This record gives sequence, structure tokens and C-alpha cells, in this order.
Amino acid sequence: MAAAAPCNGGSPSPGLAGAGEADRPHPRPFLIGVSGGTASGKSTVCEKIMELLGQNEVDHRQRKVVILSQDRFYKVLTAEQKAKALKGQYNFDHPDAFDNELMQTTLKNIVDGQTVEVPTYDFVTHSRLPETTVVYPADVVLFEGILVFYNQDIRDMFHLRLFVDTDSDVRLSRRVLRDMKRGRDLEQILTQYTNFVKPAFEEFCLPTKKYADVIIPRGVDNMVAINLIVQHIQDILSGDLCKWQRGAANGHGRSAKRPFPEQADSSPLLAPGKRSHLESSSRPH
Repeated sequence: MAAAAPCNGGSPSPGLAGAGEADRPHPRPFLIGVSGGTASGKSTVCEKIMELLGQNEVDHRQRKVVILSQDRFYKVLTAEQKAKALKGQYNFDHPDAFDNELMQTTLKNIVDGQTVEVPTYDFVTHSRLPETTVVYPADVVLFEGILVFYNQDIRDMFHLRLFVDTDSDVRLSRRVLRDMKRGRDLEQILTQYTNFVKPAFEEFCLPTKKYADVIIPRGVDNMVAINLIVQHIQDILSGDLCKWQRGAANGHGRSAKRPFPEQADSSPLLAPGKRSHLESSSRPH
């Protein structure tokens, strides 16, 4: 989790840190949604963007770019649901598995320039921990998760939408390795993937690909796409954010978004409202 400072206790209001911090004026951030199937490389793409921007070494209170995961907003499970989860029989890839109300409230507070507290989730015990994480105001916020584009109210909050498109066999192998590190056995992992993960991807996640402004094939291996996105964010951080904020204040919302990306002395590579499928002609070495 980038741009985070752990703390104890709940927030005074959903997703909002102390009143004194909340009253401080902050610029409205540029909110980027990053979606894709399980283990597609969403987090890795976000971390690479942070690294290339030189933000991963900056103090969490001063970062201009932060990362927030949808996984933090899993619902608190009942005893029966937790028992199923421990056996690999609970569907964490269904839209109903997420606390969408808390997620939307938190994102709204972030867009309003507030300091917020977000939940911390334990994937080993399948439970929400009492500790929360403070996310400080930033110029750009990357919100990643498998279903960040599923709910329209949440989807419409993003000013730029990215979809990480990775081969299903690659995603499965990554998920197996990741879940085994979390203490789960191979049979349970494969059963859960077959019964829940794969069907949920096809029914809920994959159809949201059409809402993406930019599709990133092969995830972090596609450095052509990553560098274009980084350049776009650098443009925002260097001053275009002010122009965008004025447009948002005038009620233009996503319609005020710049073409992505834009090159000097040439026509935009992507016209407003069009989706770009960014893929290099050959794999970067």
C-alpha cells in the first residue's frame, strides 16, 4: 500500500480522518481506476508507475501519487461465511463481496481532498482488522481492483480508467503461487478458481473492459503503455491538474479530460472519449 500510515481505531465518519484534518483545504485529485482479472498485475502496474514517478521513496504525507486497493473494502464476514472462506467455498470475486457503500463514501472523500482512513484486510484469516490506514490528500490517486468498474456510481468517479489485460494461464499461475504463500493448499486454490474466480471474471470483470479508456496488454511487461501513462501523470503533476480542476469545478467532469496521451506539435494519439489499446510492436527487452 503506497502513501499510507497505519493507525489504530475507527474514523469519526465513514472513510474520513479527524475533523481538523478534514477541514484543511486540499486540491481535488485526479482519480484513476485500474481494473483487470485476478493476478493480472494491477498492483504491479500501479507500483511501477509510482517508481517511475519517483514517488515510492517520498514520505507518505507528501506523496503526490497514492495507491489504494479495492481489496481493503471486503465486507465483514459472518461466522458462517468465514467458515466457508477458510474452506475455499466463499466467492470473493462476486460484486456483493465488497462493501460498496463504504468504498464509494471513501472515494468521494478522497476526491473532495480529504484525509481518509481505509480498512485493513487480513487475507489469511479473511477478516477486517481493527487497524486502519491513513491516506493523505494527493494530486493523483490510483484505485485498483478486479471490480472497480462494475458499480456505475463508483465507475463514474474515475477521470481515467485503465484495464490490465493478461493471459488467463499467466494469471492462474500467479494466483496459485500467491495463495500458496498465504498458506492455502493447491487443491483448494484450484477448486476455488474453477468454481468462483474464473466464472466471476467472465461474468462480472471482463464485461467492464469496455469502460476502459486505456487497455494495457501484458501488464507491467508493456513498458510502452506504462511510460505513456507516466507521461500523462507527469503532465498533470506539472500543471495540467490546475486546468482540469477548473474544468471539474465548472461541472464538466470526465468530459473535461484531456486526450490521452498528447504529444507536442502533433495531433493527439487518442481522441476524447475514445479507447486506446496500447501494445508495442515488440516486447521491450
